[in-house]
Amino acid sequence: MAIASLVLGIVALLVTLFTGGVFGWIGAIIAVVGIVLGVLGKKDPEQAGMAKAGMILSIVALALSILIYIACIACVASIGSELENYSMLFLA
Repeated sequence: MAIASLVLGIVALLVTLFTGGVFGWIGAIIAVVGIVLGVLGKKDPEQAGMAKAGMILSIVALALSILIYIACIACVASIGSELENYSMLFLA
């Protein structure tokens, strides 16, 4: 479980950083699974450190994924409002 959590944390972070807001929700799903596996992996004392690292990476990836997704929504909304103002300029 700990190794899976670490791998999923790394994959979630890479997906979040390199795909941005378009596929950021995939990184968030992978991060949630990594967090769950990290919690389950902490029960084994021999692999507690690796599970903790996987949980930390997954939490960071989840936070970044949500943050980037919100930023993309705000960017698209501001572009939409600017286009609306631009079209009103030429229609008036």
